[in-house]
Amino acid sequence: MKLPQDLRYTESHEWVRREADGTVAIGITDHAQGELGDIVFVEPPQPGRKVKAGEAVGVVESVKAASDIYAPVAGEIVAANAELSTSPERVNADAFGAWIYRLRPDDPSQVERLLDAEGYRKAASS
Repeated sequence: MKLPQDLRYTESHEWVRREADGTVAIGITDHAQGELGDIVFVEPPQPGRKVKAGEAVGVVESVKAASDIYAPVAGEIVAANAELSTSPERVNADAFGAWIYRLRPDDPSQVERLLDAEGYRKAASS
């Protein structure tokens, strides 16, 4: 299982990357895209929306199933990856390069409380 060490993870299979502007980019893990199979549709959340940690904010659909995308921390959605509306297969090609949305956390320290790569590996394999 491919797991970049510099990211944080959730048990619901999202990855979180800190950006220089104080936001976090969020996508689904390589494990999640592998389980879903060929991604055919991504519905990211709308920018401007305030969300709570753990709230369903979007959907990823594959030929096998649909899966909700969750907010890893509370905050405001500031961007959605428009490229995925016409090329959802980018998630299969590079799950860690294809961010789905960006969020400005209400409390940036909450990102540190998410799983590190080893914690996610253990959670995903159990």
